[in-house]
Amino acid sequence: MRPRVTVNCAMTADGKLAGRSRKQVRISSPEDMDRVKALRASSDAILVGVGTVIADDPHLTVKGLPPERNPLRVVLDSRGRTPSSARVLDDRSRTLIATADDCDRTWPGAEVVRCGADMVDLAALMDILGERGVRTLMVEGGGETIFSFFQAGLVDRYLVFVGSQIVGGRNSPTPADGDGLPDDRSIRLRLTDAEVLGDGVLLSYEVDA
Repeated sequence: MRPRVTVNCAMTADGKLAGRSRKQVRISSPEDMDRVKALRASSDAILVGVGTVIADDPHLTVKGLPPERNPLRVVLDSRGRTPSSARVLDDRSRTLIATADDCDRTWPGAEVVRCGADMVDLAALMDILGERGVRTLMVEGGGETIFSFFQAGLVDRYLVFVGSQIVGGRNSPTPADGDGLPDDRSIRLRLTDAEVLGDGVLLSYEVDA
């Protein structure tokens, strides 16, 4: 059974995940940060793309939880670009790095799975995670990774916190970067909740089948 996939992100009021330098900026309110912590703690695995690892160097763990209770960390890294010093390779939790078939790189402290000819085959990766007992997967970014999950039809729920700030920038990342969908096709969402959290709003969507 494939895991249920929740995409979670925070964007500015003009729809940006970060500024023009693509470095992480604080968007979430303290109330939303508490929500994200709880969501992480309730997930079996947390996934990001290698671009997020390179730009932000996140731990992808829940502060206060021991390693055995922290979610599995998953990095999409088709070409093997994860730095050996990345925090996702520390001992705070287990880490799985997914690469393309022709990438032969390995990392101390991480398990590697190879699935996909030129880039990671997301459907195959979801099957692998499901076989390993992952029932709930939280996808945190970045924009191209989020879009690839939508494009592959793998997203069940989309949670986006809209913060009260503007950063601008024609090249600033958005929650759904990449090539985009054809003009005559879009992914339909169903709004299930809207909640004020501090100075922002959390929008909750289910993805229509």
